[in-house]
Amino acid sequence: LSYGWGDSAWMDRRVPHAARESAVSVYEVHLGSWRRPEGRLPTYREIAPELASYVRRLGFTHVELLPVMEHPFYGSWGYQSTGFFAPSSRYGTPQDLMFLIDHLHREGIGVILDWVPSHFPSDEHGLVFFDGSYVYEHADPRKAVQPDWGSLVFNYGRDEVRSFLLSSALFWLERYHADALRVDAVASMLYLDYSRSGAEWVPNRFGGRENLEAIAFLRRFNEEVYRAEPGAETVAEESTAWPMVTKPTWVGGLGFGMKWDMGWMHDTLEYMKLDPVHRKYHHDKLTFRMLYAFSENYVLPLSHDEVVHLKGSLLTKMPGDDWQRLANLRLLFAWMWAQPGKKLLFMGGEIGQWREWNHDAELDWALLAHPAHAGLQSWVRDLNGIYAEEPALHERDFEPAGFSWIDCADFERSVVALLRLGRSAGDVVAAAFNFTPVPRYGYQIGVPAAGFWRELANSDAVEYGGSGVGNLGGCEAVEVPAHGHPHSIELTLPPLGAVFLKPETPSKS
Repeated sequence: LSYGWGDSAWMDRRVPHAARESAVSVYEVHLGSWRRPEGRLPTYREIAPELASYVRRLGFTHVELLPVMEHPFYGSWGYQSTGFFAPSSRYGTPQDLMFLIDHLHREGIGVILDWVPSHFPSDEHGLVFFDGSYVYEHADPRKAVQPDWGSLVFNYGRDEVRSFLLSSALFWLERYHADALRVDAVASMLYLDYSRSGAEWVPNRFGGRENLEAIAFLRRFNEEVYRAEPGAETVAEESTAWPMVTKPTWVGGLGFGMKWDMGWMHDTLEYMKLDPVHRKYHHDKLTFRMLYAFSENYVLPLSHDEVVHLKGSLLTKMPGDDWQRLANLRLLFAWMWAQPGKKLLFMGGEIGQWREWNHDAELDWALLAHPAHAGLQSWVRDLNGIYAEEPALHERDFEPAGFSWIDCADFERSVVALLRLGRSAGDVVAAAFNFTPVPRYGYQIGVPAAGFWRELANSDAVEYGGSGVGNLGGCEAVEVPAHGHPHSIELTLPPLGAVFLKPETPSKS
């Protein structure tokens, strides 16, 4: 696999765990349906310059590619892989994929690859019954078959299988210069009774449901990745409350660098789907996360899984007329970018796709001819901008000291206000959110610093498709204590809107 890499500057800058205190905003992409030149699948080389330019313009720091490993069924999106050492030939050669990753790196964009060690398809030309015996899978069907997908579960108890998978993981990191591997369906690996009931599963040697061999494999996987590629990261898609997923293996954790926060995604989307008149009865869906937000190193995902299988697009999940739906979506993005945790958004969300994602068609780029959709895209760009520019919004994503509520109890008006805090005393950002279509004038929130609080961003600005309700550049803090702070400001909160503010003079608090 010869290729003349030109990303040495990028690779040299990678340092262990740098992402944890950095702004990480991930654009999740399915290569076959982002753009379709002349209605056909693009090549890795064709998509490289346009994707890099687009991602950089919108301020995303990383691209996450749905599995590029070879897979026989295009409709699996790559999650039923047969080629654990081969990129899909649908889009070109191995060198073409190297060119894509190289180009993204040279443009300052990291690359995360989805990797699937949880199962493999039953196609006879793949790994199943490889040499006429059960090599990669279990002989016992109660252990072998993954009931949700009809695929086969790896036998992690075999040295040969563990070696095969570890070699695959390191192959993509070393040969293809991937910056991170996102491990799919970790929950299905951890539990012997995952999607099984009664006599359909076999307990472990202690009588429990934990897959001890899979747990040992995941720990070994993370140890090997961070030993061989210290500048790389591992990310778990783990949908249960399994403890210590992102804690080091030497304290009993699984050793991942980060984990998707599926609970946040579920609760937040359930809340946003509600008519605003009912939201006050479900205020806990906004606030509950902060009881566990720092138990793991979380990524906040609005991923491909939320816009397929009749779930509707992000935009069509929102209630109200067209204007309110777009306002709600801008508000959702503001809430996501203000929360502690790294960010992930699936392609199409940033332009307000009306239809569900279809892997056989490109995104509806013509929507950008409409000012409201172009405004939504600009809002995502500017959220990425302030997220990267303001240390308070990313430096302490995984630390309780980086977050505090100003007021999380105003359920009657469905308003929430919070503070994000950086390491330096002056790195403070306040954010307030109005989840109803009723503007709130003279809304008081406590703040830690005197002086002028400048409005960094307002989701209701006209340039984003909003109505232009705001604070005329900011608010002056007065010495009126509120919410446990010595000063307070009176805000104008826009309908279905969010505002971010920052003190012009450093806080002494």
